Amino acid sequence: MARGLLGPLKPLDTEAAAEPDRKLRKTLSWPHLIALGIGAIVGTGIYTLTGVGADRAGPAVILSFAIAGAVCAFAALAYAEMATLIPTAGSAYTYTYSVIGETLAWVVGWSLILEYSLASSTVAVGWSAYLVGWIEQLGVHLPPELLSGPHGGGIINLPAVLVALAIAGMLIAGTRESATFNIVLVVIKMTALALFVALALPAFTGSNFEPFMPYGFGSAVGPDGVKRGVMAAAAIVFFAFYGFDTVATSAEEAKDPGRDLTIGIVGSMAACALIYMAVALAAVGAVGYADLGKSAEPLAHVLRTLQHPAAAWAIGLAALIALPSVILVMMYGQSRVFFVMARDGLLPRVLSRVSARTGTPALITAVTGVFVASVAGFFRLDEIAELANAGTLLAFIAVAACMMILRRTRPDLPRVFRCPAPYVVGSLAILGCLYLMSSLPLHTLTRFLGWNAIGLAFYFLYGRARSLAGREVP
Repeated sequence: MARGLLGPLKPLDTEAAAEPDRKLRKTLSWPHLIALGIGAIVGTGIYTLTGVGADRAGPAVILSFAIAGAVCAFAALAYAEMATLIPTAGSAYTYTYSVIGETLAWVVGWSLILEYSLASSTVAVGWSAYLVGWIEQLGVHLPPELLSGPHGGGIINLPAVLVALAIAGMLIAGTRESATFNIVLVVIKMTALALFVALALPAFTGSNFEPFMPYGFGSAVGPDGVKRGVMAAAAIVFFAFYGFDTVATSAEEAKDPGRDLTIGIVGSMAACALIYMAVALAAVGAVGYADLGKSAEPLAHVLRTLQHPAAAWAIGLAALIALPSVILVMMYGQSRVFFVMARDGLLPRVLSRVSARTGTPALITAVTGVFVASVAGFFRLDEIAELANAGTLLAFIAVAACMMILRRTRPDLPRVFRCPAPYVVGSLAILGCLYLMSSLPLHTLTRFLGWNAIGLAFYFLYGRARSLAGREVP
């Protein structure tokens, strides 16, 4: 059994060793993968965090988007090399398991579960709010007990539960069918954002960018107790960028991993970085950062201010229609991480069986759907959603480290995609993620440590003794 510093190492080629009923079907091509990436990245973040970022950084929110995007771009290059080198489901969890060791891999996998589940649940709750608003505009008022969990004075957020379960059902029906439907939703989102930029950019006023950096570059707590500055905003708008790592979880289902994964990861990141910069530039230039920072729906607010009520209505409708794509992609990512951890024996092995009819891990997808629906239906998500950022940053750090370690220890491995200047890119990804993590609120980091303490307790009490690493599968 091969061992690393932190436990046993999984062979680099684990897909070939998997039993037939635990192999995922190859059904995805590069258009599906780019759409998966964009479907995850372009979601609630761009519709809501533009205003939050403007409040934290002023006009320099554009710089915050650029910095967060650059950190993610460095991580994306490391992901592209690792995904094509180890084209197996599980993304950061699998890479860490094969390069560093099982114990840290568990921590990364446990953090990915946190990322995907909280992101899915948060979007489900946001979608529910959009839906209720639209229904009430029609004069229909639903019982408030069914529109929020116990923390909000209700019983359950029923619309959020239903959309989560519906998306899980779609994923169970088939990966390719779900990915094709996601392409349609992505086209709707991209069209809506293009419409926003086209209408807002003509109202651009240079004076709205003065002063450009009113709160400075770093991250400092102001008199109101809120962290402000370019980096403070970058740590928040980072949420709007991640999601491209979901493409890496689909590696085992890609028809041509070497080509398709590279295009999917790098292509989705590049497209979204350009979209976010254009949207932030148009929004701040049109109404100013002080006005923008006061709105919970900044893009619609900009269009209403510019006397485009029909376009503002269309932007809201596009969000209502297309936000389920974020739930779909994030839930897909979580189910694949769950699936691989179960296939490795760290979770109950029965969860890793694949449906002979659809080629999908139906049982674990159903479990994922119920878990996400439960969180969305009953739990308070306003502060705990920040935990998703901490989990993602840890995964990015692990992938960059794995890429550099393999360049040193296994330079002989054939690499379909080679990250340029690997040690520079990898180091910048790690340092950038650490800086962003330090910019998160202290209570977020404390809760993140608590989540992983629970995970490690489960690992040492259950998973470690049942791990299949280095042994023949029975």
